[in-house]
Amino acid sequence: MRVARRIYHNGLDFAKSRTGKGVLKCSIAYLLGSLATFVPAIAAMLGQHDGKHMVATITVYFHPARSQGSMFEAVVLASVAFAYAAFIGFTSMGISIFFRQVVDLVIIGHIIVLVVFCGGGLGFVGWIKQRLGHPLVNISCSLTSLAIITVLTKEGAVQAARFSDDKIVQVLKMIVMGVIATTAVSFLIFPVSARTDLRENLISFTDSLSEVLASTTGCFLVGSEEEMKSPQYRTAMDKYKSQLASVEKNLVEARYEHYIVGTEGEFRLEAKVVDCMQRLAQNIGGLRSAATTQFLILAQPGLGIPNGRRPGMLKVTGTTGPENSTALEVIDETPEVRQGEPSTESASRDSRNSTLTPSDLFAEFIEHLGPSIVALSKIYDTNKVDKEWSLDVEADYEEVAASCGVFSYALQDFANDMIMYLDVLDELKLEIEERPNGRTWNWLRFWRRKQDSGMSEEAGSINTIDQQVDVLSSAPKRSPVSKNTRRYQLWKTFAIFRRDDTKFAIKVGAGAALYALPSFLSATRSFYQRFRGEWGLLSYMLVCSMTIGASNTTGYARFLGTCIGAVCAIVAWELSGENPFALAAFGWLMSLWTAYIIVAQGKGPMGRFIMLTYNLSALYAYSLSVKDLDDDDDEGGISPIITDITFHRTAAVLSGCVWGLIITRFIWPISARQKLKDGLSVLWLRMGLIWKRRPVECRLQGKTSNAYMDLQEELHLHKFLAKLEKFRDSAASEVSLRGPFAAASYDRMLGTTGGMLDALHAMNVMILKETNLSSGEAAILRSTTSERAQLSLRITHLFQVIASSIKLEYPLNDALPSIDHTRDRLLAKVFSFRKEEKSGLISSDEDFALLYSYALVTGQLAKAMKDIASELEILFGVWDEDVLKLQ
Repeated sequence: MRVARRIYHNGLDFAKSRTGKGVLKCSIAYLLGSLATFVPAIAAMLGQHDGKHMVATITVYFHPARSQGSMFEAVVLASVAFAYAAFIGFTSMGISIFFRQVVDLVIIGHIIVLVVFCGGGLGFVGWIKQRLGHPLVNISCSLTSLAIITVLTKEGAVQAARFSDDKIVQVLKMIVMGVIATTAVSFLIFPVSARTDLRENLISFTDSLSEVLASTTGCFLVGSEEEMKSPQYRTAMDKYKSQLASVEKNLVEARYEHYIVGTEGEFRLEAKVVDCMQRLAQNIGGLRSAATTQFLILAQPGLGIPNGRRPGMLKVTGTTGPENSTALEVIDETPEVRQGEPSTESASRDSRNSTLTPSDLFAEFIEHLGPSIVALSKIYDTNKVDKEWSLDVEADYEEVAASCGVFSYALQDFANDMIMYLDVLDELKLEIEERPNGRTWNWLRFWRRKQDSGMSEEAGSINTIDQQVDVLSSAPKRSPVSKNTRRYQLWKTFAIFRRDDTKFAIKVGAGAALYALPSFLSATRSFYQRFRGEWGLLSYMLVCSMTIGASNTTGYARFLGTCIGAVCAIVAWELSGENPFALAAFGWLMSLWTAYIIVAQGKGPMGRFIMLTYNLSALYAYSLSVKDLDDDDDEGGISPIITDITFHRTAAVLSGCVWGLIITRFIWPISARQKLKDGLSVLWLRMGLIWKRRPVECRLQGKTSNAYMDLQEELHLHKFLAKLEKFRDSAASEVSLRGPFAAASYDRMLGTTGGMLDALHAMNVMILKETNLSSGEAAILRSTTSERAQLSLRITHLFQVIASSIKLEYPLNDALPSIDHTRDRLLAKVFSFRKEEKSGLISSDEDFALLYSYALVTGQLAKAMKDIASELEILFGVWDEDVLKLQ
């Protein structure tokens, strides 16, 4: 009884949840879509052609368990998909008719249709699917592929060189019926608004941000990283990252809702709010970096803290975990003393210890907590700083100062950005409550789109990531090949055909044309139709992916889903006895199960493939049984043989999957493993070239801030890293005789690379802050020019070393060039500069902010490259005899 009661309560809780409601909505939409097969009046509207089950299938593909904004987007994409399919269909018919009736060369017409419209049209669909990589775009590509394949290979009008709009009109009606059914359910039953979701996400994201801020700041104040390693902190970070991704998704969907209801101004302000939240998140990254540097310094040998505590540390009361958002409720701060009057605790420390350790410097910083310039000034006013110390000690002092300074500046930046965030919230509140400009639909003025677009121009440029990353804009200008020759110009002209996405589109189109060839030959057309070749060709289009691993994953899901759907169709057909009410009930139960797979488990392809096979088997058999098709004698006629129907479709699907795997594996194969290695190599080289520009030197030489790294380039790098993460996921599905994919090592390297990109961003933020150098800042930078130049070259060299290692799969040298000693010389030079100019008061503490950030970033890069070198040693640490073989 207890187990039954627990199951009942869990089921009831799930039914009340948003996911449970979404599953119910999907089942209701499917039941409405299946009426196009079971209700004679509705079926009669679709004519005598088969395929009426596609209405139900459309409700599965464009399921209603989404927001209203996403439904608007789905309607737009479905309309575009139909328009493209209609264009291909009508144009193919026109070409076929022209070559038969005008020039009497019907074979030439069929060849043109097969190569240009079937191969080229489906190749373009594959290119769009891979290029955009959006779930709704993928579904729309599947829909338009089915429509094109049906018109070109199954209907027969193209082969007979006659004009027929029956199938295209039927497809239009089915799309309209399916979209109306799923949209009505989405809008009328438990409606979900992306605008509401966005606001709730912003609230949750703000809470998560406050938890991470409190924990990070608390850890820095107490000088311990235990809490940052705790499961609670990791949970808060995971929640914070997931909320950030959800905010971006809901913002895109909310745009459609705002545009429909005429609240464009509200959307623009919401976009500003999201931008402010992203800036706050970046500042959190700066705080975490400074805190991590502090922990590394305190963990160095010889820098231990006597008696297990750091003298002079603050007492922080309250908790700093996620359970308590008011982490730093009370701070017992030592009273501020006047300039030149040492505190009692400082004097006590002076009498106990003649050496000012990094731990003491941290304690001094926290003791004088306040603006960074106050804290650092009091730290450097101590007479111990004036003594002569070794290079390592001086570097430690400056590293402590850099960590404290960057932490303070990042905290101040966070506060300033928070003020901006609150200002935007005030504007948004005014827009919502009063709407001073009224409702507008300026997006309809397409001729003013560039001026009135609510989205930033940067969004559109994301689509050019492949071209931008492939071209190293900062590469050396010299080239061993003359660029004035015709051969080189020709090579440059056809560069587009060397791109992976172009090769993918070509081979997908070629494979589709070869698979569709039997439908254009009189000797094999009957075989193609009997074994439902159109479903095999559709399976081929669904299986073909950019990489071998992605094709393997999709092919497995496609075939397994087809087998499950076929078995379920046989069981439903035999138990229902051709009764439409029983079949409708079975279909509703099937839709509940597959909707759970799609919505709750997130396995969209598997759930869609199961329902697609069930529909084209069970619902197709019912249409045969009631004489609702024009080919009643096929597969049993009015007495359908369900086993033959499912066998033909399963065989077609299997042949399409196998053909797709053959095309992706043997024609211009693209390995996700190799793409991941090559991508990491290019990304590291790009980062090395960016650092070679010597970021601080841009400010000193008066160049524009974009001379180091502009925001567009930074966006491309992050987008490319996300692309590599997809390659990582696909690589796990690739089979290699060399062994399994080292997923853990690549996961860590991708995470470390993301941290290096964050470090470059932090440096970029400091450069973009101020464009004019003060005299003190210029003096500091000039005095450290030589040390910074050596450090930049050393970092660039290491980037090239690790990039070459992963590209060639060669182990690293035993003795890599070290950044630490070069960086210590830079920090020691800063320390010496402070002592030399202390009496002259040339510079202020604010003048060291940029150099402190530079020092912190170089430290992060040094540690990151050490971690990557360790992973490369695990992957390629042993020389292989095959590599060293002379042949």
